[in-house]
Amino acid sequence: MLDLSRIREAARDEGGVSRRLFLAYGAALSAVPFLGTQAIGRTLRRARFESDPFTLGVASGDPAHDGFVIWTRLAPKPLAGGGMPPENIEVRWEVAEDDAMQRIVRSGTSLATPQLAHSVHVEVEGLKPDRWYWYRFQAGDSVSTTGRGRTMPESASLPDQLRFVFASCQHYEQGLFTAYEHMAQEDLDLVVHLGDYIYEGPGQDKRVRKHVGGKLTTLEDYRNRHAQYRSDPLLHGMHARCPWVVTWDDHEFENNYAAEISERQGVDPGEFLEQRANAYQAFYEMMPLRARSIPQGPDMKLYRTISFGRLATFQVLDTRQYRSDQPNGDKGSDLNDDALNPKNSLLGAKQAGWLKRALLRSTAEWNVLAQQVMMGMADVDTGEAKRYSMDQWCSAAYERMKLVQFLAERKIANPVVLTGDIHSNWVNELRVDDRRTDTSVVATEFVGTSLSSGGNGSKEYKQLDLLLAENPCVKFHNRQRGYVSCTVTQKTWRSDYRVVEEVIKPGGAMSTLASFFIETGRPSVLRADA
Repeated sequence: MLDLSRIREAARDEGGVSRRLFLAYGAALSAVPFLGTQAIGRTLRRARFESDPFTLGVASGDPAHDGFVIWTRLAPKPLAGGGMPPENIEVRWEVAEDDAMQRIVRSGTSLATPQLAHSVHVEVEGLKPDRWYWYRFQAGDSVSTTGRGRTMPESASLPDQLRFVFASCQHYEQGLFTAYEHMAQEDLDLVVHLGDYIYEGPGQDKRVRKHVGGKLTTLEDYRNRHAQYRSDPLLHGMHARCPWVVTWDDHEFENNYAAEISERQGVDPGEFLEQRANAYQAFYEMMPLRARSIPQGPDMKLYRTISFGRLATFQVLDTRQYRSDQPNGDKGSDLNDDALNPKNSLLGAKQAGWLKRALLRSTAEWNVLAQQVMMGMADVDTGEAKRYSMDQWCSAAYERMKLVQFLAERKIANPVVLTGDIHSNWVNELRVDDRRTDTSVVATEFVGTSLSSGGNGSKEYKQLDLLLAENPCVKFHNRQRGYVSCTVTQKTWRSDYRVVEEVIKPGGAMSTLASFFIETGRPSVLRADA
């Protein structure tokens, strides 16, 4: 058995962690046998439960033209580690063509193992393209709610329309998930979640509601926090309505981390890697992801391609796991030599190469980058000084400009960037260098606000006119809560900015604050409701 503590102690004895020992520790974590896909130990085929084991609901995700992932996790006591016995549990699953589950087209059994917190990830295949299905699970005498999933159109087909929403930043303590109540009333093909699905801080009093436990570090910590979020009926209800495509940002692990680097001083890098492995495993356990994303210790491949026929292709990115440390001490600054260093990266070399190859192969009408941090180069200091965020793409300004240049030179069809992270709404026109307004617009970026992080937000921003004057690339800015609803056709892309008036109390009303559209072949954005 690998003794990880001895590696940590050896690292400390050297007065810090040498690169050699740091890599050895990472390799040791990756070498730990991942037992979640194997039947190790006793299996209960007819388990008995004293209470409902399906408290966390069901979900589908990562759809393809012939199938999708269906997910659940057995957890009769979700906030206490799940409350499950240490045995494997046999779970039956069914997929039907009708919501009454009469016309079953696929079925089988899967093992919910303690190594994966008794979660189940079934990759359903052999379904018909471009149609809806219903699914459910059974463990012992207990039956889950019925979820709804769909397959994507065939890769060579060109559908008339795609309807989806994107959202991010759902802080459980700072607001209710009212936006999901409204989202559930829309007729959607997909939900795209861009990260900060959970927040890792300790529970605090005098908030809308309170996190269980303290600051997250252990695997059980992360599992309980995910379970608390997924226990919310509005959140797991929306998961059951249609497929989700998920990626992460920082708070699924730790605020503003960059690869293996913590923003906090004095953190043991070995312990930090071990914590990252805990966070990544809990994320996989709770999301409808395919086996290709099973983490190997502190490493987990999350970037991937999801296609809706030839109408739209989503390149789902990971700008946290491989990124360089934030330059300039992670403080807002001008685009100086540190920010423009060609070695800085948000993607890492391997993901960057994959992205360019995927874009070149794409035959889609619309090419979407579903990612975390803002790409628009916005100077947020409305005075004479220049201040760009060093946690956004401006921290790797050289890489960012080369990527937009690649989109332009290779004539990638209708690139659109979807972004979360910063708890505010933006619409940005992207140029190779946004500071050069005399150059051509290459792509449009839609930035969605937080779903609940930051409480109610604010309707008014007193310096809005100054912000827009300082940044001609910025076409819209707002600081309320909500999500963005998108309707995509062969000729147009429309983004409706939905805002919730109230998230610190139930029943907040929703309205469409603004709508924008793009025409195919013309990346400049137009205001639809002007």
